[in-house]
Amino acid sequence: MKSVLLILTTIMMMNSCNGQTKVPVVRPATQAGRFYEGNPQLLSHEIDSLLARHANDQKLDSVAALIVPHAGYYFSGNVAASAYAQLNPKKPYKRIFLLGPSHHEWLNGASVNGEVDYYATPLGNVPVDREVARQLIEADSVFSYQPKAHDREHCLEVQLPFLQRLFTSHSSPFTSNVPPIVPIIISTNDFSKLKRLAEVLKPWLTDENLFIISSDFSHYPSYEDAQKVDAKTGKAIESGDVEQLIATIEANERSGIRNLATSACGEFPIITLMLMLDSHYQIKHLMYQNSGDIDNYDHSRVVGYHAFAILRGEEKTFSLSDDEKQMLKKIAYESIKDSLDGKGIAAANSSLFTFHSSLLQKCGAFVSLHKQGHLRGCIGHFGEDTPLHEIVAEMARAAAFEDPRFMPVTRDELDDLDIEISVLTPMRRIQSLDEFQLHRHGIYIRKGYRSGTFLPQVADEVNWTKEEFVGHCSQDKAGLGWDGWRDAELYVYEAIVF
Repeated sequence: MKSVLLILTTIMMMNSCNGQTKVPVVRPATQAGRFYEGNPQLLSHEIDSLLARHANDQKLDSVAALIVPHAGYYFSGNVAASAYAQLNPKKPYKRIFLLGPSHHEWLNGASVNGEVDYYATPLGNVPVDREVARQLIEADSVFSYQPKAHDREHCLEVQLPFLQRLFTSHSSPFTSNVPPIVPIIISTNDFSKLKRLAEVLKPWLTDENLFIISSDFSHYPSYEDAQKVDAKTGKAIESGDVEQLIATIEANERSGIRNLATSACGEFPIITLMLMLDSHYQIKHLMYQNSGDIDNYDHSRVVGYHAFAILRGEEKTFSLSDDEKQMLKKIAYESIKDSLDGKGIAAANSSLFTFHSSLLQKCGAFVSLHKQGHLRGCIGHFGEDTPLHEIVAEMARAAAFEDPRFMPVTRDELDDLDIEISVLTPMRRIQSLDEFQLHRHGIYIRKGYRSGTFLPQVADEVNWTKEEFVGHCSQDKAGLGWDGWRDAELYVYEAIVF
C-alpha cells in the first residue's frame, strides 16, 4: 500500500512541460541526524514534547515575525519552541520568509533559493515560493542565487520540522500544511546593502505573511560572560533601535571578553528585520538560555539562545503641533542660510526634544521651495531611517542647491522663498487602485531600478482622475510609460503638509 501511495504522490508532484514530465527539484535534509533527529517518529515526538512545555505560556496576538535560535535541538530546542508556541497554526499564512546567516560562504548580499521546489526533512517536503524568490532577485541586484550558500547551511533547515509539526492537520496527523517558504541567506556587513534588502522585503511584511529570523547569540564565552553579553544584546533588540543594536555589538567586541567570537551570528538578518519595522511594531523578549543550562554542560565555553516575537499593533497616529511645524520651518531656513554662509548643517539643540519628541521620529519628508508662487526646488526622502529634524535640514539644502531643474538658490533670493514641508507617513503597498484615494494618498511606483512619486497635494493642482494621476506618475516620473504601473509595485502614503 505504501509503495502505491508513493507512486501516486510522485505522479501528482510531476508537472507537464512540452509533453515531458518534470521531476520536482528537492533540497535534501542535510542536517537530519546532526542538528535534529533523523527518525520521523522520534523527531515528531521530540518537537511535540518541546512545544508542550510552552502550552500554558501566555499567547501573543498579531505575531508578525519571530527571532529563533538554530543550534541542535538538544541545546536550543526549548528556546525555539517558546517562539513557535506563539503562532496560531490555524492562521492561513500565504507564505513564510526564512532569513538566516551564512556559516560557510561570504556573499556580500543575500542569496534566495528559488531554484528548488521543496525543502526536505524527515517529516516530508516543504514547498518553496519560487515566484516570490524570482521577484526578489529581479527587484534589486543585492539579491541573487548562490547555491553554495544553501547546500550545507543549517540555520533555515532546522526551523522546518517545527513548522511542520505546528501546521500538522488535526484531521490527518501525518499531513503538514506548512505555507510555502522563501529561503534567504544574508551575508553582508555593508549597511547600505542591508537597507536595500529591507526596502525590498518591507512590502511583504503584511498580515498574510510570517517572517522567521534564525540566529544564535554569544559564541564561546564563559557561562557568566554569556549571560552579561546576551542581556545587553537582547535589550538592544527589544529597543527596536538599529543603531543601538550595532553600537552594543561593537561594544561587546571591544570589551575583551575571553573567547567571545560573536554577539549574534544572525546579526545581519536581525538588522534587516529591524530596518523593516516602524512605530506600530513591538519587539517582545520570550526566553533566554545558553548551552550551560543544559544538563550541566561545560560552563567554560557556551553559546547563547534568545527568542523574540515581533508584534503588529495598531498604527500610531503621527501628528505635529503648530510649534513643531514652525520649528521645522526654521530648521529648513537655517539649513539653507548656513549653506550660503559656507557652514555645515548645524546640530540641533537636543533640549528641544525634551518636549518635542516628534522631531526625533524617523520618517520621510519633502521640502518644496516657492518664489512668487512658482516652484523653485523640491527634493524629498522616503526612507524611515533618519530623525525628522535631520531629514528636513538635509532636504531643504538639497531643494535649494541640488534640484537639477533649477539653478542653485542665491543669497538675494533667500528672504523671498516660501518653504513648504511635507512629512510622510509610512508607505503601504497596495494591490489595486481601489485602495488609492485621490487627494488623500500620494502614490509611489517602483519597477526594477525605476521609480517615481506624486505627493498627495499634486491632485489639488491638477484636474486628473485617479487613473490619470497614476498614469502620469508612471510615465512622467518613473519613466515606465502610461500603463507601466499595471505590473509595477504600487505604494500609498499620506503627508502632513505645512
